Amino acid sequence: MDILFAIPASVMVFALGASIGSFLNVIVYRLPAGLSILWPPSRCPKCLNQLKAYDNVPVFGWIFLRGRCRYCKSKISVRYPVVEGVTGIIFLLIFLVFQVSTLTIGYWAFCSWLLALSLIDLDTMILPNPLTKSGLVVGILFQMVVGFLPEGSFVALVNHLMMAIVGAVLGLWLFDAIALLSSIAFRKTAMGAGDARLAAMMGAWLGWKYLLLASFIACALGAVIGIGILIMQRSRQKLGQKIPFGPFLALGSVITLFSGEAILSSYLRLFFPAS
Repeated sequence: MDILFAIPASVMVFALGASIGSFLNVIVYRLPAGLSILWPPSRCPKCLNQLKAYDNVPVFGWIFLRGRCRYCKSKISVRYPVVEGVTGIIFLLIFLVFQVSTLTIGYWAFCSWLLALSLIDLDTMILPNPLTKSGLVVGILFQMVVGFLPEGSFVALVNHLMMAIVGAVLGLWLFDAIALLSSIAFRKTAMGAGDARLAAMMGAWLGWKYLLLASFIACALGAVIGIGILIMQRSRQKLGQKIPFGPFLALGSVITLFSGEAILSSYLRLFFPAS
C-alpha cells in the first residue's frame, strides 16, 4: 500500500471504528434496558442533559471533559473511550490485513457485533436475541455476497450460502449438545442458550471449519482463565461466581479471523506431514 494513501486512510479508518465504538456503547447501555438505541440523543444518565456534539467526539470528548459530565460533574466511565479506542484499533487491523475489500467491510460488521455482545454478556450474563439473530442473518448475506461478487457466479453464491447454513446449524447443535451434556454431568445449567445462538452466528460468518477452530480457542482460553478465577475464589473463600462465555467465543472468532488459516496450516503440517 502506498504510504501517501496508507497514512490518511488509516486515520480515517480508525476514526470510523471509534465512531462505531461510540454507537456500540449506546447499544450496550440501552438494549438490555429495553430502550431505543436511536432516540433520545446521547445524554448524561445522571442529570439527563443532552450532550453537545463536540462532547461526543470519540475518545477525545472524554479526554476534553476529563471524564466528567459537563453539567452535573458526575463521573463518566472510562469504558466509553476504551471501547471506542479498541473498536478503532480493530477496524484498523482488519483494514491493514484485508485491504480495501468486501472482507474488510464484512469483518468490521462481524467484530462490531461480537464486541457489543461481549460487553452485554459481561454486564448482564445475557446474549440478546436481537443481536445474535441479526448477526446470523447478516453473516449469511455476507457469505452470499462474498461468493457472488468476484465473478458473478450463482454457483459460488449457493456454495457460500450452504457453507453459512451448515456452519450456523453446526454451531447451534454443537453448543446445545455441550450444554445438555454439561447439565447432566454437573446436574445444573452450565451454559446458556445464548451461547449456542452466538455459535450459530459465528458459524454463518466463519463457516464450519473455522467455527470449530474458534470454538476450540474459546474453550482453551475459558479453561485457563476459569481455572485462574477459581484459584482466586478459593483464596478469598468466595466460590460459585459465574463466568460469561460469550467474550471467549468472540475472542476466539477474532483470533480465527486474523490467524485461522495459519493455525490450521501449522496443525496439518505438524500432525499430517507430507510424505
